[in-house]
Amino acid sequence: DVVDVEVTRKKSNYREGKPIKFHSYSEKRTTPQCEHFGICGGCKWQNMQYQSQLFYKEKQVYNALTRIGHLEIPKPLPILGSANEYRYRNKLEFTFSNKRWLTEKEINDKSLSFSDRSAIGFHIPGLFDKVLDITECHLQPEPSNAIRNEIKKYAIENKLVFFDLREQVGLLRNLLIRTTSTGEVMVIVVFFEDKKEEREGLLDHIMSKFPQITSLQYIINTKKNDNISDQEVIPYKGAEVIHEKMENLRFRISPKSFYQTNSEQAYELYKVARNFAGLTGNEIVYDLYTGTGTIANFVAHQAKKVIGVENVKAAIEDARINSGINGIENTVFYAGDMKDVFIPAFIAENGKPDVVITDPPRAGMPGDVVLRIAEAQPQRIVYVSCNPATQARDLALLTDKYKITAVQPVDMFPHTAHVENVVQLERLSP
Repeated sequence: DVVDVEVTRKKSNYREGKPIKFHSYSEKRTTPQCEHFGICGGCKWQNMQYQSQLFYKEKQVYNALTRIGHLEIPKPLPILGSANEYRYRNKLEFTFSNKRWLTEKEINDKSLSFSDRSAIGFHIPGLFDKVLDITECHLQPEPSNAIRNEIKKYAIENKLVFFDLREQVGLLRNLLIRTTSTGEVMVIVVFFEDKKEEREGLLDHIMSKFPQITSLQYIINTKKNDNISDQEVIPYKGAEVIHEKMENLRFRISPKSFYQTNSEQAYELYKVARNFAGLTGNEIVYDLYTGTGTIANFVAHQAKKVIGVENVKAAIEDARINSGINGIENTVFYAGDMKDVFIPAFIAENGKPDVVITDPPRAGMPGDVVLRIAEAQPQRIVYVSCNPATQARDLALLTDKYKITAVQPVDMFPHTAHVENVVQLERLSP
């Protein structure tokens, strides 16, 4: 776009501003599908054509590796775009609020009144206590929107109190919906107050309206934050878990499990990682930051042995169960902080790795963990990252012993600036 910009914030090395006049529009523009675009903040690139999004994501990966890491890399393989631009997420979390965010258009419309500001939707970026009421979200397949809207309708009709995030009062707090490609649906309603009659009335109504729900559960969270990792999840109706499929594997997903939120594209990502690992069936593979063991179990049938390490104990329990339900017997999983577990004695006990696959969080890996990977001298390293900047930083620590032989960007989240990247490294000859 060619625009006049009003600067709203000055910093030492950048400026923030907003467009006040458009002289011409970019040919890369397209019309956003979502009525909430521009306010919600979840899909900030929805007004850009998808092919242009992929171009800039590919460029982001290249710039991170060459400018931040100062790395010598082969030309990145063409980015793998998502087959679905919309309805690709298998998990969404919504927040209840009694102080619905009012748009400028609503505020300026004098004919509107706002006696009821009940909302269930997403937080306004940067404002913890302001929630935008969502009518239709294009990120998750149905029945996600139908469930959320029906819950809001029932709650208003039955005078259930929506949560006040500042005052910390109210009944309804959060809603989590998970779906799978197998058609299973998990719904978890988080309550702040423990009111049995009102709670069961809502949950029974949800189940009667949506019999396709396979797992209905709830949480009573009286803390000051929304994190449920330390909360008891109470089954109400249906199963306690749902399942996802990938090739001939079945993965168990519990309420607190991590599973890649774009299931179809996760399959493409894991195929790249497996291909880069170059397995023949004779290798000892270490899967660092294994999560619920998805990659470990995905590559196990092509390896001699797979050792998974993860600091979340519940995730490791899921990883073991996933191996069990798929009849996989050549995996072993350990829970603990990576820098404390992945040490020479651990490697001596489990065997020297031929291949290391690592998929750390956005912050990347601690420097000592990177150096221990190098000291273990695997022939091949496969580094999966959701943050090319920290990936570049970590890779720079390996360049004296390893050569980058392949780079594959993968788009997991259309209409956002996020991009996954997979890098293959081969050990240099002594």
